[in-house]
Amino acid sequence: MILPIVAYGDPVLKKEGTDIDKDYPKLNELIDNMFETMYNAYGVGLAAPQIGLPIRLFVIDTTPFSEDEDLTKDEQAALVDFKKVFINATIIKEEGAEWAFNEGCLSIPDVREDVFRKPEITIEYQDENFETHVETYSGLIARVIQHEYDHIDGILFTEKLSTLKKRLIKGRLDNISKGKIKVDYKMRFPNQKKKR
Repeated sequence: MILPIVAYGDPVLKKEGTDIDKDYPKLNELIDNMFETMYNAYGVGLAAPQIGLPIRLFVIDTTPFSEDEDLTKDEQAALVDFKKVFINATIIKEEGAEWAFNEGCLSIPDVREDVFRKPEITIEYQDENFETHVETYSGLIARVIQHEYDHIDGILFTEKLSTLKKRLIKGRLDNISKGKIKVDYKMRFPNQKKKR
């Protein structure tokens, strides 16, 4: 089932997510719905707060990035079929010299800005079967994980921008929170006036 994606301005996007266990209600159905919602919106990652749930869960499928012609063959190969569920994740380490990449977010449509992040991470998480993994990722996969991980910590990519950039996009962010934007996927806007 395709769920509405929560728009910028909704308080749930600023909440730190709580851990869940294998008894979380209808977890497999929720994970399936999150992937379906993400694919419908042409995303490569989706965190539970983006569908209104303040829990430590996000899903990623970087396959669409593998078609980027600006990437090397090795980078493209790493992105193909990288599809994972991350539950109760903790980033243990972030390493390397920060690099910029133009990021966007399904909760903040039509806003894209360069964000600086470290190129390599080590993360501990549980998969959908609640098996624990500690893995190291680099490049675009690390970046997508960091972006989604920020969501479960209540952080949006716009918070990582300079004060000037924040001022320049403020009007667009206000319009998103009011629902004054056209999107081709289901969204839930926090400040949209209800129609009578």
